[in-house]
Amino acid sequence: MKDYHCCATCKHFKIEKKSSNIAYFCSRLGYQTKTNYKFNCWDPKEQIKNLMADRNKK
Repeated sequence: MKDYHCCATCKHFKIEKKSSNIAYFCSRLGYQTKTNYKFNCWDPKEQIKNLMADRNKK
């Protein structure tokens, strides 16, 4: 899990494209974040859950 736990792999992570830049936003917490930040509320996307399950099988 330590390799996957970050905001970019969370289902609450959103990308907001603005005219001159890109903002990363957590829809659960309600504020901007960065892709590599880690919070205890992390809830991985389905694709990440599948990757972790495959990794645990090995």
